Amino acid sequence: MMNQDALKKSLDELKNLNPKTPGAWPWAVKIIAFVAMFAVVVAAGVWFVWMDQWEELSRIKQEEATLKETFLVKKKQAINLDLIKKQLTETQESFGALLKQLPSKSEMDALLTDINQAGLGRGLQFELFKPGVETVKGAFAELPITIKVSGNYDDIGKFASDIALLPRIVTLNDISINISGGALVMDATAKTFRYLDTEEAAAQKKKDKPAAGAKK
Repeated sequence: MMNQDALKKSLDELKNLNPKTPGAWPWAVKIIAFVAMFAVVVAAGVWFVWMDQWEELSRIKQEEATLKETFLVKKKQAINLDLIKKQLTETQESFGALLKQLPSKSEMDALLTDINQAGLGRGLQFELFKPGVETVKGAFAELPITIKVSGNYDDIGKFASDIALLPRIVTLNDISINISGGALVMDATAKTFRYLDTEEAAAQKKKDKPAAGAKK
């Protein structure tokens, strides 16, 4: 009964509180009111201040993830770029080495003489040695030479080996070997290549431009 009376008394005191004179409130009521006000202030701060900061933090985290992904992609591209540059350098070096094996236009006569001398040096008889028409292929010109030589097996084999050892690129193609009069006769097409000089390369580029436009 006493507890009920005390509770009723407390409720009556709360009802009779004057909001204009909070200093006259009981200490228990003051503490409860202070805690309630503090909770309201904190909740309002979270809603009006911290929520904006939370959204900003989420945006920054998303931006950070995007930047990390972009960085990894750029890093991978950079690694591949270094590899491509290395391969390009190696290709250019290999191309330069091959280019040195190709004669210029002025050196072609000397190369034809070398091919002829390679056969004569092995004791072969040239029945035919006929340079054909040059064919331009990109930055190079291909010159076919129809040859027909006769001799014994060893000399023909050594001649083919000598051709392969020439400092310039020469290949033997369409080889046919027959027996005639007790000797072997080899028919073949020797192909050699030369690089185009500056004027020829420029003329070839002009010639290729209309064809490239027509394809489009």
